[in-house]
Amino acid sequence: MFIKVENLYKKYSESEMILKNVNLEIEKGEVISIIGASGGGKSTLLRCLIGLEEIDSGTIVVPEKNKMGMVFQSFNLFPHMTALQNIMESLIVVDKMEKSKAKEIALELLEKVGLKERANFYPKALSGGQKQRVAIARALAKNPELLLFDEPTSALDPEMVKEVEAVIEELRNTSDITMVIVSHEIDFVNQISDRIVVMENGQVKEIIDNRDKR
Repeated sequence: MFIKVENLYKKYSESEMILKNVNLEIEKGEVISIIGASGGGKSTLLRCLIGLEEIDSGTIVVPEKNKMGMVFQSFNLFPHMTALQNIMESLIVVDKMEKSKAKEIALELLEKVGLKERANFYPKALSGGQKQRVAIARALAKNPELLLFDEPTSALDPEMVKEVEAVIEELRNTSDITMVIVSHEIDFVNQISDRIVVMENGQVKEIIDNRDKR
């Protein structure tokens, strides 16, 4: 099993239990979407998977941290860096990659998300959809085995949602990256997901097999 979550509990205070006995197994290469009302624990589960939140009890089996990437709803781009530099930064600083190689990879990824011509633009000169596509390219720079998306289109104007969804769908069709997507875009979820996890009040209420409907 590629990802296994067992008996997971997470609380923020003695009176605020966010995740309650969550159990979930994900096969390598699956695309899983997590849906449910706000406050149901969806984003917290993602943050626990990638290690941004400590768990209170239970077990999580995931790939090594350097083989995971995450795309946030608020982009999290460095405003003082161009699109190209945002992607190159971790390759140079964390992975100690030569600048020329990092630039080559970054340009290839910008082309992949349809933004090569915006390589030297700063985030303030990019639309919301373009910023999110840069964020996806940055997450892909680490060549992840697991990619987490936390409401990747919720901060976007409606006309920009489709361009980001198209990039994610292209990834699902052309790679074997395992993806876990938190989203309220039900049509998109039905279109892209192998299985749909319904969360409510910090618990998994239902898992829907969607493979025959895609």
